[in-house]
Amino acid sequence: MADKGFRAKLQRFGSYLSGMIMPNIGAFIAWGVITALFIEDGWIPNADLASMVDPMLTYLLPLLIAFTGGRMVYDIRGGVVGATATMGVIVGADIPMFLGAMIIGPLAGYLMKKIDQVFQDKVKSGFEMLYNNFSAGFLAAALAIVSLYGIGPVVVAFNTLLAAGVEVIINAGLLPLANIIIEPAKVLFLNNAINHGILTPIGAEQTAVAGKSILYLLEANPGPGLGLLIAFSIFGKGASKASAPGTAIIQFFGGIHEIYFPYVLMKPALLLAVMGGGVSGVFMFQLFGAGLVAPASPGSIVSIMALTKQGSYLGVIAGVAVAAIVSFLIASFILRTSKATDEDLSEATGKMEAMKGKKSSVAGALKEETEVEATEPVEAKKASNDINKVIFACDAGMGSSAMGSSLLKNKFKKADIDIFVTNKAINDIPDDADIVITHQDLTDRAKAKLPTAEHISVENFLSSPAYDELVDRLKNSETGTVAEEPKADTDEPAEEQKASEDIHKVIFACDAGMGSSAMGSSLLKNKFKKAGIDIFVTNKAINDIPDDADIVITHKDLTDRAKAKLPTAEHISVENFLNSPAYDALIDRLKK
Repeated sequence: MADKGFRAKLQRFGSYLSGMIMPNIGAFIAWGVITALFIEDGWIPNADLASMVDPMLTYLLPLLIAFTGGRMVYDIRGGVVGATATMGVIVGADIPMFLGAMIIGPLAGYLMKKIDQVFQDKVKSGFEMLYNNFSAGFLAAALAIVSLYGIGPVVVAFNTLLAAGVEVIINAGLLPLANIIIEPAKVLFLNNAINHGILTPIGAEQTAVAGKSILYLLEANPGPGLGLLIAFSIFGKGASKASAPGTAIIQFFGGIHEIYFPYVLMKPALLLAVMGGGVSGVFMFQLFGAGLVAPASPGSIVSIMALTKQGSYLGVIAGVAVAAIVSFLIASFILRTSKATDEDLSEATGKMEAMKGKKSSVAGALKEETEVEATEPVEAKKASNDINKVIFACDAGMGSSAMGSSLLKNKFKKADIDIFVTNKAINDIPDDADIVITHQDLTDRAKAKLPTAEHISVENFLSSPAYDELVDRLKNSETGTVAEEPKADTDEPAEEQKASEDIHKVIFACDAGMGSSAMGSSLLKNKFKKAGIDIFVTNKAINDIPDDADIVITHKDLTDRAKAKLPTAEHISVENFLNSPAYDALIDRLKK
């Protein structure tokens, strides 16, 4: 139990690290393309265009990482403070401060959040904007100074130590052995944490010096997975053999490595195959001096070849090919000598799931579809007319969850159901999601992130009876709730008043999110306080109304815009933010 808790914490930490890098991969690739094309030994040398390389590496990329990290902790406000504070470690170092940005950004967001929790509710009416701007400004300035003189030198020393360690390993010819750790960690769903949280920042520093980095190829190499899946296509049994060819195409060309992890989980000995493939592939990369100019994300052969450094194509192709061949040979031997039947394989997978704490997608496909109870959510189902957004969520927000999302989109399209479906990382689940679909090992994390949504837990993103049940339910409106009678035409708002127990956040909204709406917010806060009502109240610009707002109060001329921004909220329209009978009516309603 403790082991499972530790693994969950490790995955959460890894997801957080990769979460700071992955949204900014496009910027890394842009920098890599400019570097590959325009530096002195690039494809099209151009001194003017090459002058962008160093500023992007030194300032743009670390600031983007810091902003993303701060925003993950405390929205835009945390992101702005995090990026500003990170300037301290940037100007105080002569190396790219990716590691510093990954530390300072979230730390600044956390401190800003704590300061607001202490002081924000105590700000007098009319002074909200003054407090918001100056508190963020003073904190960012203080942290930038502390970062420059205190945190920066420590991060530089640690960063130098890490880089030196990697350099020693490379010079000693031991880098291929890193895949002995990387491949098993990938199968435990730490692939994004390893690639984007560790290898990408160090690789960017190597690229700044040498114009390429082999580290971008360590985790992204699709060769080991390809060899394994080809072996299953020839020597596998049952569902695993039937699904392997299509899976191989998706893994190799689509770059979704997560899709082959369940095949390894079905037979743990196959770790030797992907480890052998990874080690041999990196050996070839190192032998040829191959490298990429930017991180390949996803790890598709297409993106890898597109980002290969000029002169490294032979080495990259050799590394991928050798990795696939070695992985295929080892996996073929294991599969051919295995005496397990398809049923025995399923039983072995169950033991592996208990040990690793992960359910295998292929094992899920082998189970009978009558085992629906395990995937049913505990909470009540939402009424079909309340469902507007379905989110597939996993650690990284891609891979198998993206494929599950695509699968459900097609089912909805065929059933003529017009409901938005997409995939997200668990940390990025939007507040207005109505249904969240996750692998059963991640459902608790998703519920903690958005407890107000309906959660559907599945064993296999690619084959779950829960999808057809959801389609049938939406088509037939079998929700277990009584449909409401249509309302007669009145002057009342179209939406019903929310039940008092469902109201947790009240937002005053206007064009700028300040001025009279801020004063109205402060007025209602005081009224709530006197009435003993503990409900969060604040003010926002209409474009920034949070998705989890329960009541939105606007001037009557702006109510339609607010409704268009968040139709799921209850909207109260007033003529005057500073004197409206709607406030007392709301208090009477909440006190009942």
